[in-house]
Amino acid sequence: MGTVTHNGMTAPSGTYTVKNRKAFLHLMKHTMFRKSVSFIRNHILTKKTANILLLFILAYALGAAAGSAEKHFRAAGASSEFPTEESAPVSAEGNWGLSFQEEGQTPVGNADFEELAKYDAYYADDTDEKVLYLTFDAGYENGNTEPILDVLKKHGVSATFFVVGTYIESEPDLIRRMVEEGHTVGNHTWHHPDMSQIATKDSFCQELEAVEDAYREITGQDMTKYYRPPQGKYSESNLQMAQELGYKTFFWSLAYVDWYQDDQPAREEAFDKLLGRIHPGAIVLLHSTSSTNAEIMDELLTKWEEMGYTVRPLKELAE
Repeated sequence: MGTVTHNGMTAPSGTYTVKNRKAFLHLMKHTMFRKSVSFIRNHILTKKTANILLLFILAYALGAAAGSAEKHFRAAGASSEFPTEESAPVSAEGNWGLSFQEEGQTPVGNADFEELAKYDAYYADDTDEKVLYLTFDAGYENGNTEPILDVLKKHGVSATFFVVGTYIESEPDLIRRMVEEGHTVGNHTWHHPDMSQIATKDSFCQELEAVEDAYREITGQDMTKYYRPPQGKYSESNLQMAQELGYKTFFWSLAYVDWYQDDQPAREEAFDKLLGRIHPGAIVLLHSTSSTNAEIMDELLTKWEEMGYTVRPLKELAE
């Protein structure tokens, strides 16, 4: 998701290759053993006896080194058969990550459908039907949300916007427009902290309830209890806390690095990721702050439609 996390995507590293292994053995042979040879020959044994002894030492060391390399190779190879910049080792909690195994197929997440379902959590729809769910994370406003809303309205698409509390305070008109045009506003916490580090239910609750209160004040409605952990950082106890508060948690199965305002991806890169990795049941995560997303949204939705995909609201997945 290398861990592909929503706000920090890295590729897997440390994989042994045949070349690495040969280099390692070469180093062993020409460094440690050269010094050992010199010492034994000069200070301990006759040349003939030393050579025999060194053969035994060399055979033992090379066998141990080869065994170590083989063990590491197997461990590294188990993480992802098709490593990408958005692949991740599977773990029960931490940073949400993905491993893309095959184009057009649901990627492997840190947790599977069954594990997440225990906490009313989702990262995709387990289906072969060509449907997708479009979501946006909104931490601040820089003028790109309005054109995105214009395109969504043109295509008749209902999306979900996961917003932080300060966004509701600073952009009440956009929040009201989202609601009026049929979009869902979800909870992305008040301060956007690392929620996996929050140990008490009271503190966890405060982060979510403050957003609910601000939303209610702006819209006069109760907020839909959809939650997305900031930066994709989570723990099983967090998921349970969210569930006990009546929330459904949403991760994602498709995202790309679109959140750096001063380093926006090119159109070609965006289409490569968002078209090449789309799959049935995808929960797509984009950022409404991205100028690239605002620029390509009309064409992107058109291309998805041409590929046979239908965009559905999250409520059809969760309810």
